[in-house]
Amino acid sequence: MGGGPMIFPESPVAGNLCALVFSTCLALSLLRVFEETAKRGIFEQKLNRKLVHITIGLAFMLCWPLFSSGRDGALLAAVVPGVNIVKMLLIGLGILKDEATVKSMSRYGDYREILRGPLYYAATITFSCVMYWRTSPIAIAAICNLCAGDGFADIIGRQFGKKKLPYNNDKSFAGSIAMAIAGFISSVGYMWYFSMFGFMERSFSTVVGFLVVSVASALVESHPVSTKFDDNLMVPLASMLIGTLIFL
Repeated sequence: MGGGPMIFPESPVAGNLCALVFSTCLALSLLRVFEETAKRGIFEQKLNRKLVHITIGLAFMLCWPLFSSGRDGALLAAVVPGVNIVKMLLIGLGILKDEATVKSMSRYGDYREILRGPLYYAATITFSCVMYWRTSPIAIAAICNLCAGDGFADIIGRQFGKKKLPYNNDKSFAGSIAMAIAGFISSVGYMWYFSMFGFMERSFSTVVGFLVVSVASALVESHPVSTKFDDNLMVPLASMLIGTLIFL
């Protein structure tokens, strides 16, 4: 569905390489910005980490139309988060020292934390590129609920989450509602975005599907088991599983 606005339509290889360079530069630039804000203490560390969480994946998804359709474009796009998986492994195992990355992505400044949330985050985006790509609402739901949904759940929950959930005192009604809303709105937004390039069709049934996935993902994120295994793992798994049941 749709050939897309790739940079050099007459030369898919050159277009894909340019798209790869551009999306890599964008991701690195955003990471650099947040490393600086963490270093300078512009934002509180937890807020800085969540701003990284929200921004990187969604910004990278904006670059998907630059790649060619088909397997080649998907695999090249996956290189960007794929390289980040290697970086997270090297940092988390203590092989590579990168205090700026650790400070901007970890909760407590421990480099070993990188092997959990940040690694799952990069793996989710890589898997979404390779397995689903931009024609699939499953990819949109997984990334939007992980980035926007989980990110805003934490930010709103910390500010307005005085009323806790009866089954989990670490989670609040405000945070869970914010997650469902943010995941849903961003999912619908990217459906419209990709439909502009002919990659998918806008439909009411897809919107309803996104709503169901976002609400279900928020419920999973609010459960104590999600905290135990890490939200960055449980949220995308839930989105992909429920999305598969709904959209396939």
